[in-house]
Amino acid sequence: MKRIAILALACASVMGVAAAQDTTTTTTTTAKQDMKDAGHSTSNAAKDVGHATKKTTRKVVHKGATKTDEGAQKVEDKTAPQP
Repeated sequence: MKRIAILALACASVMGVAAAQDTTTTTTTTAKQDMKDAGHSTSNAAKDVGHATKKTTRKVVHKGATKTDEGAQKVEDKTAPQP
């Protein structure tokens, strides 16, 4: 009976110390890494938005230029002297 009590006490002590060491180190490391990951994700998201905006703007400008040319051609055809 005395041996079981001593064994149980020893196991509890060892597990308590191991658990305290693991949570302190893991929590600090995890929090730091989480902050770094969040920063990287934000940076990548901003880059993606920038690329999408650039592509959309280019598309709109080219389409507008094409339509302007078409309109100018129609006006030129209507105002050209008839033979």
